[in-house]
Amino acid sequence: MMNTQAKTQRFLTGITTSGTPHLGNYVGSIRPSVAASKGTNARSFYFLADYHALIKTGEPARIQQSTLEIAASWLAAGLDPERVTFYRQSDIPQIPELTWFLSCVLGKGVLNRAHAYKAQVDKNLAAGSDADADISVGLFMYPVLMGADILMFKANQVPVGRDQIQHIEMARDMAKAFNHLYGDLLVLPEALIEESVATLPGLDGRKMSKSYDNTIPLFSSREQLKKLIAGIVTDSNGPGVAKQTEGSALFQMYQAFASADDTTAMRQAYTEGIAWGDAKTMLFERIDRDVAPMREQYHALMASPEKIEEILQAGAAKATALSAPLMQALRHAVGLRKLQAKSQATGKIEVAKTARPSFKQYRETNGQFYFKCLGGDGKLLLQSRGFVSPKDAAQAILSLQQQGADALPALQSQLDTVQGVEISEIATALKPQATI
Repeated sequence: MMNTQAKTQRFLTGITTSGTPHLGNYVGSIRPSVAASKGTNARSFYFLADYHALIKTGEPARIQQSTLEIAASWLAAGLDPERVTFYRQSDIPQIPELTWFLSCVLGKGVLNRAHAYKAQVDKNLAAGSDADADISVGLFMYPVLMGADILMFKANQVPVGRDQIQHIEMARDMAKAFNHLYGDLLVLPEALIEESVATLPGLDGRKMSKSYDNTIPLFSSREQLKKLIAGIVTDSNGPGVAKQTEGSALFQMYQAFASADDTTAMRQAYTEGIAWGDAKTMLFERIDRDVAPMREQYHALMASPEKIEEILQAGAAKATALSAPLMQALRHAVGLRKLQAKSQATGKIEVAKTARPSFKQYRETNGQFYFKCLGGDGKLLLQSRGFVSPKDAAQAILSLQQQGADALPALQSQLDTVQGVEISEIATALKPQATI
């Protein structure tokens, strides 16, 4: 069988959990992300960026509620957690650890040029304040945390708008600096510019943003959606007077949801002087046609936060199966190792020989075949469920021996958890022996 693993691309994207998802989030991130997750030659990572939210808001209840709302929105929009790795940023302890590693190799001058930091400095100076007034270290370090998000899972491509390209360039700078010092352990990501993804205007014509208070919540009730759309700012041209599509927030919103033919028809209606009230009704009906089928699912998920928590915990286990082995390699590379005696002959540190995990395959009285994995110290790490064929059990063992922790997600349904054993412990035991 041909090995296609090397050809598989890793995509990663996230949303900061600091507010209620709105139509702009749906058009610009959620909708294209869900569509991309259905590709056959990609391994996709989607995360709730709750560490990033701490920079933007000091309201704990808001962060918790936003996490629930955004997770429910993604799932209601069709994200399949079985096909992707869907997790909460704060459930992966290796991310802040990698943030520190990266901060130790990145020059401060790079962060001085970060757009968000420079914008706040310029704002302070314009107000006659100290350049760094009210600027937290978190805001300054924001690009490093984002770099860790990306590099932790060896993302090849990160879908971003043009205003976010700088963050990907910084992540590449961090990876290059780290690899130069410690070896090629981090993958350099590429920015995936999605030209076809719309940037939605808000009620006042500016970019739809919580900062401008001009958003339309994604899962507004039908009545609220209609009321909000009725409030979109338009010009004073009355019925029968030709209207410009250029610069029209209403037209841009319609275009983001409509087909090419429907958009052409609306453009013609503008030329013929459609009344603003009629145009808003058409926009409302078009958006509601897309949102209504998802609305019921969204509210069902919001009423069952325990289901979302279960999905996120399963996603965290899949993510940790990848992050834990990489972090072990990174820690070893930078010198955070168990203490060993130096070789008198070479002066180099000798890596201790540790017993490799062993697999025991056996047959139960029910006629099915099982296997278990024992750590080097004899501790039970993995216990399989029953296989009808001994060949299938052997193939699962072979996958674990050859792929290590990378095989765990695919075998998840065939393995039982062992009480007291963490996924990171399993990943560490299955990792191939490092050599110096």
